[in-house]
Amino acid sequence: MGGHHAASGAAAWVAIASTGPYTLGWYPLDATGILIGGMATAGTALVCDWDHRHSTVANSLPPLSNVIAVGIENASGGHRQGTHSVLGAAFFVLLATLAGQFQLQTEWGLLSVGAGLLCMFMINIAAKALKLFPKAGFISNWIFALTMAGLVTWFAPDQWTWLPVSMLTGVVVHIVGDLVTTGGVPLLWPLVIRPPKPLRRVPLLRQVWRPNGALSLPLLGRAGSKREWLVLIPVSAYAMVGLSMAAWSVAHAHWGRAADAAVAWARVWF
Repeated sequence: MGGHHAASGAAAWVAIASTGPYTLGWYPLDATGILIGGMATAGTALVCDWDHRHSTVANSLPPLSNVIAVGIENASGGHRQGTHSVLGAAFFVLLATLAGQFQLQTEWGLLSVGAGLLCMFMINIAAKALKLFPKAGFISNWIFALTMAGLVTWFAPDQWTWLPVSMLTGVVVHIVGDLVTTGGVPLLWPLVIRPPKPLRRVPLLRQVWRPNGALSLPLLGRAGSKREWLVLIPVSAYAMVGLSMAAWSVAHAHWGRAADAAVAWARVWF
């Protein structure tokens, strides 16, 4: 389910980028990087579903997102085809790599313009999947998107590599999430290897090697099953706690600077 993909992506980013207890710390960042990256990865964990012109992702920033969805759908062969493969994952990571390197040095500092533009879509995709926007209308979507683009452009981590890592994390989480459901994924697309007809009658094998050539390890059953909910409730809680702690740390740091500035100003004048 879309919301569960988003939560899984955010949780994976918290585990990778945080260095506190119960985290992996593979790509350590400060609290701002954890917060921005978590929101972005919640979106990159849904980008694979941008291959259907009527999907939630396609309607995240209409009409631009709808036009992009039509292009991705045509290029990838339809829903759950090219975007859910190793080749599709490589394409999205390449896109994020190019966007991450688009930075501008200004009198206000280094601005991550490419990250801001890409995250304008990624964060909105996650917000749409989590039902933070009304079903009808799109003005609020664009206001939120442009606000997030500005914040990411200004506050994104200086190292451009965080965006490709976020994209890779989200895409891998999405593909693995679909892999453990009954639908499976065409990992080797555009190479499609269908099982011989005699093997399709073998009960266990036909669940793993689907007649359409997709691979599946259906540990969670169908998408939206009770098993999926049981797994994703603690995963969602982990993501929420991690991002909330990062947000608190960022707010505390800025409040501290504001308080120091106020004290210094008071000493000058009083």
